[in-house]
Amino acid sequence: MHFTFTVYIGILLVILFLVMLAGRLKISYPIVLVIGGLAISFIPGLPQISIDPELIFLIFLPPLLYEAAWQTSWKELWRWRRIVSSFAFLIVILTSGVIALVSSNLIPGFTLALGFLLGGIISPPDAVAATTVLKEIKVPKSLVNILEGESLLNDASSLIVFRFALVAVTTGKFVFHEAVTSFFLVISMGILIGLAIGMIFYAIHRWLPTNASMDTVLTFVAPYVMYISAESMHFSGVLAVVTGGLFMSNKSHHFLTHLSRIRGVNVWSTIGFVLNGIIFLLIGLELPVIVRQLGEVSFWSAIKYGLIITLVVIIMRLLCTMGASLFTRLVSRYIRTADNNPGWRLPFVFGWAGMRGVVSLASALSIPLMMDKHHAFPKRDLILFITFMVILITLVFQGVTLPLVVKWMKLGEDRFFMPEHEQEAIMRKKMASYALDLLNNKYGAEIAGNDLLVSLKARLEGDVTFAQNYIASEEGDEAVSHKIGRYRVILTDLINEQRGILRKMNKKDSIDEEIIRKHLAQLDLEEEYLVQRF
Repeated sequence: MHFTFTVYIGILLVILFLVMLAGRLKISYPIVLVIGGLAISFIPGLPQISIDPELIFLIFLPPLLYEAAWQTSWKELWRWRRIVSSFAFLIVILTSGVIALVSSNLIPGFTLALGFLLGGIISPPDAVAATTVLKEIKVPKSLVNILEGESLLNDASSLIVFRFALVAVTTGKFVFHEAVTSFFLVISMGILIGLAIGMIFYAIHRWLPTNASMDTVLTFVAPYVMYISAESMHFSGVLAVVTGGLFMSNKSHHFLTHLSRIRGVNVWSTIGFVLNGIIFLLIGLELPVIVRQLGEVSFWSAIKYGLIITLVVIIMRLLCTMGASLFTRLVSRYIRTADNNPGWRLPFVFGWAGMRGVVSLASALSIPLMMDKHHAFPKRDLILFITFMVILITLVFQGVTLPLVVKWMKLGEDRFFMPEHEQEAIMRKKMASYALDLLNNKYGAEIAGNDLLVSLKARLEGDVTFAQNYIASEEGDEAVSHKIGRYRVILTDLINEQRGILRKMNKKDSIDEEIIRKHLAQLDLEEEYLVQRF
């Protein structure tokens, strides 16, 4: 136990080092973690680390999906609902079918059922890898929104395909109309269970006497309750978590205090980073173990199969994205669409961002070793190897080249949003203006006799002036730009001076350090606000 704990502490330290290296090299950290894990696995004497698929499905998957749901904009998900739903369901099923046909004709002894099993495993792209790459480069916000929305739903559809294919392999039976009925039942019931449990947790947060720490703990409990409840009834736990997470995120301002939201965001971002880091590092660490288990299939034959299947996966996604663009242009003549003319550049980048990751890994590892007491599961080791090949190649090759593809495509500005700095300035001006109107109209009689209200009014007037000056500076007014620059330098200096005063006060025995820390945190928030304004 002590040794195992030490190993995982070592893994966390390695993750931190590799992420820092990725930042220095300006490469997406999932790519560096996978390559780093693969390199570490060849170190002599290193203990073999095996991945329990149940650990990934039960421990890792619910919180990662829940965090993704909280970060996803419901408004943008609804805007792109047609393209998101088509890639999350229709394209996943189509890709699984093509992989089934190709693999059953390419690999000796590979049946259609095994092909669908492989297709269900490798069909869903991993949004964490893609969005991590895209955060480092300038791309239209709509592209990121579509990728995030797709990733929320395609995991569920791929796991359903995987489940049906697994039953077909183990039983040798597949009834089409029963599978279709079960497919829609698994989806609809997963959604309903997620909504029902989301409403229960909404009631707990809103009407029971919770505090910020309790609210944060409850947000960690919720995805596990949603997932386990749905899976125990043989419905989609993934869709339950996604649906419940979207519901809770949309209602968070009604049942969480500002402190609960600040703490929750900080804790969740850290936990999500650690969980993703562990998974991507384990992908690299596990590959040599899979190679040693290939058995009857030669290593070079397995590589050939993996390369061909990976090429098919990449081409299929590109064809689907281009086909979806053409279909959108045709159908927009008859119905209203979010984008009547997507062109080919944005769809191509969307297609190239189809890197595989966590869910594919967990699905492949969850294939049972034995079909029954006497028969081993056919081609299990080869399926695992091909899956790891697809993950490794798409992550490394497509991940490294994605910034170059974006540069070559010259996507330009997002046609659906104003530039972010303009949005920020307009929002600040409106909020301050409305607050000033409310202060003058509703509390005007109190202002003259209340120094605090006079100070508040002056600060709001300053916010309006600042927003107006910022908008003017964006239009090329150099004098105003210089004035804003000096404002930032002076205010930063004041904040640093206040930090120094607090540290000096902390040396006195009569001062409570907890209060000092609270005021230091407030200064951190003030400095972050200053950074966001610019």
